[in-house]
Parts: sequence; C-alpha cells; structure tokens
Amino acid sequence: MNEINVSMLAPLLPEVIMASAGILVLLVELVARRKETAGLLSIAAVAVAAYYVPHSFGKSFGGMFVSDGYSAFFKFIFFINLILTVLLSMRYLVIEKSNHGEYYSLVVFSTLGMMLMASAGDLIVLYLGLELMALSSYVLAGFIRHDARSSEAAVKYFLLGAFSSALLLYGITLVYGLTGTTDVSLIGAAVVEKGLSTPLFLSVVFLMAAFGFKTALAPFHMWAPDVYEGAPTSVTAFMSVGPKAAAFAAFGRVFLTGFGSLSTDWTGILVVLSILTMAVGNILAIQQDNIKRMLAYSSVAHAGYAVLGIIVGGAEGLAAMMNYLFIYGFMNLGAFAVVIMLRSEGVRGEALEDYKGLAKTHPFAAAVMLVFMFSLTGIPPTAGFIGKFYLFKAVVGAGYAWLAVVTVIFSAISAYFYLRVVMYMYMLEPEGEAVTLSLSPSLGLALLITTLVVILIGVYPSPLLSFARLAAG
Repeated sequence: MNEINVSMLAPLLPEVIMASAGILVLLVELVARRKETAGLLSIAAVAVAAYYVPHSFGKSFGGMFVSDGYSAFFKFIFFINLILTVLLSMRYLVIEKSNHGEYYSLVVFSTLGMMLMASAGDLIVLYLGLELMALSSYVLAGFIRHDARSSEAAVKYFLLGAFSSALLLYGITLVYGLTGTTDVSLIGAAVVEKGLSTPLFLSVVFLMAAFGFKTALAPFHMWAPDVYEGAPTSVTAFMSVGPKAAAFAAFGRVFLTGFGSLSTDWTGILVVLSILTMAVGNILAIQQDNIKRMLAYSSVAHAGYAVLGIIVGGAEGLAAMMNYLFIYGFMNLGAFAVVIMLRSEGVRGEALEDYKGLAKTHPFAAAVMLVFMFSLTGIPPTAGFIGKFYLFKAVVGAGYAWLAVVTVIFSAISAYFYLRVVMYMYMLEPEGEAVTLSLSPSLGLALLITTLVVILIGVYPSPLLSFARLAAG
C-alpha cells in the first residue's frame, strides 16, 4: 500500500515542494528579522523543485495529474517568473512601504496553482489550480493597502475573475453532462465517438470565453489595463507572464487533446479572436502615456500572437507558442524591471514623461530599456524576433499565409508605441531634475539576467527551439 502511495505521489513531488515552501515562507516571515529572507527561501525552493521536475514524469490519480515534457516546459517558465519577480520585489516593496513577508508566500502559492494548471489532465484539477492561482493574484494586486489604485485593481480583478471562473465551471458542467467524464483524454475519445452537437459546441464556446479572460484575449481583455496599471509594478510583472502562460498551457491541452477532433469548428472563432486581440492591443496601446498601461495593451496584443500556436495545432504549433511565451516572459519582465528602477520617492516611473532624456541622465537604464523595446517589437537580433519568426513560420506552414500577413501588419503597428519610448529616451532633452534610480543588487541581477537572455536567444536560439519541440512532441 505504501509503495502504491509513493508511486502515486512521485509525479507531484515538485508541487509538494512548492506547497511546503509556501507554508514555510509564511512561518519564516514571523521570525525573520529581514523580510527578504522569505524571498530568498522562495528562490531556494524553486531551485529544488526545478531539479525534480524532469525526474518526476508520469501520471497520478488515474491520469488527473500529468507530469510530462509539455507541463515541464511551462513549469520552467513559472519558476523563472517567480525568481525574477522576487528579485524585482525586494527593493520595490521597501520603497512602497509594503515590505511584508507574506507577499512571497502568495507568489509561491500562485505559482503552485499555475503548475497544477499546466499538469491538469482533468478539468477538476484545472479548476483547482486556476482558483489557487487566481485567489493569490487577487490579494497580490491589492497588496499595497494604502494605495487606492491597488485596492481598485484588486476589486476589478476579483469581480471579472469570478465571472470568468463561472464561465469555466458552466463549460465543465456541460462537458461532463455530455461526455460523462472530466478527464481530458476521455473527453477527446467521447467527442470523436459522439461527434459535434449544439450543446457540445456551446460548452466549447464557454470554455473558450473562460480561457479568453485568463489570457486577456479581446473582447475579454477589459480587466487587464486597469489591473496592470493599479497593481504594484512587481505584481503586474508577475501577472503579465505567469498566469498568462498557465492559461495558455491549459488552453492548449484542453482544446487540442479534448476537442482536437472538432478543430475545424472552433479554429475559425479563434482566428477572429486572434485578429481582434491584435487589433485592440496594438491600436489602443498607441494612445497610452502610462508605461504600465501601454505594456498592458501590449500584453493583450502578444496574447493574440501566442494563440496562433493553438490555431495551428499539432507539435509545430504548440512548440511555436511555447517558444514565444518563454521569450515573452524575459522581455516583459525586463521592461517592468526598468519601470521599477525608475520608482523613487515622488516619482513612479510610469509616465512616458519620466523617460525624457533618460539616455543622457542614466545611459545604462536607457540601454537596457532599448533592448526590451526592440525585442517586444520583434527587431533582430533580439529574442523577440526569433519568437515571432518561428510563430509566423508555423502559421504559414499550416496554410494560414494570409493570417501571417495580418499578424506582420499589426506587429509593424506596434513599432510605433515601443519605439516612441526609445525616442523619448534618446531624442528628447531631460526636463527638471534627473530621476534617481532605485537600483539594488537584486534588481541589477534581474536586469542582467533578462538582458543577457534576450540577446543570447536572439543570437543563438537553437537550444530553446529544440527544448520547445521536444516538450511539444
């Protein structure tokens, strides 16, 4: 009996480590003199969990939990997101006078929820992981309690998040009623046997809307700009990468495994959502004078790019999506790191005006922001170009050449608002007193890591591409 229990829990070992770490971090916060100790403990826990991820492949609880190459790839994205978020947060929380150790525990538990979503072989496990991730994120969004914007962001995120959870639950209920199971693989077999029906198609629409909310696809994106702007900047960075990647991980597994036989019926809807998302994200980003809000609409646009991988389907489409999300994480976290670096007493570092003449006052900050803006635009030789190139290649290979052309056009539009930041930094004179940088060793390390990875992948992408193809296959 003990051997059976051990073998059943073996695939869950990284999740068990993270769950234990979340509790331990919360306890350490009570006794540690320095709140950063909790953050360092979180990073140590991630390192241990990451070691066991490739050694814990298998299925558990009758296939409800699946640890495979696909989930492992996304878990590494979540781990990187957590580590970089912790490094970004240490100095930022001190400036915001909200340096509380439970922050790091919430980040760990939110990451645990993402891990469950990536490994969910059953819709019930998917829902449990999503709620763990979401509830932790709601609290993180409102973590700066003395800031009205942070509280407002938390309320908006909670209300719309609850609505999307209701859509997901209703979709799961319909699927269970029609197929008699919540196991994703068994759903796929039942759908092949029974074929398409109006109730089944309705359930697919509900699930697609729920994932649309979590990935910020238009027209389900309305929460993103307000929440990203109002939440603490370190939390915004965390939410823009981790939860989005987790939602795409679940999206890909559920739709390509559970409803893959109906792909000809739902890809048309997804194509429309993708184009609408790219249009809304890129066009509305042009109007923004707040960097965080601009990056929020940018995040919406990038969701429109990433969903192309699910439209293409198969190993090639998934690999392109996974590669893109991995790259997106580094360049987006790096951009938010620069915003945090400009945060000081009396200066938020969020207004576009704060970046006027930055190249003259702080050349280092301007240079790294230049790298991230170029990468987000997709200019070679940065990682962003590699991500978009292989995504477009997969789209063309699947027979959607016209969609690739549309995507390239919207990507060209995005150059306006990304390069406008560069123009402000390099072509305008600074006004008033120079902004004081809030640079700390941890923030400097985060900037170093993100900058090097964005450049290295742009120059030598082969290891990442091979990893993504192996994980998707």
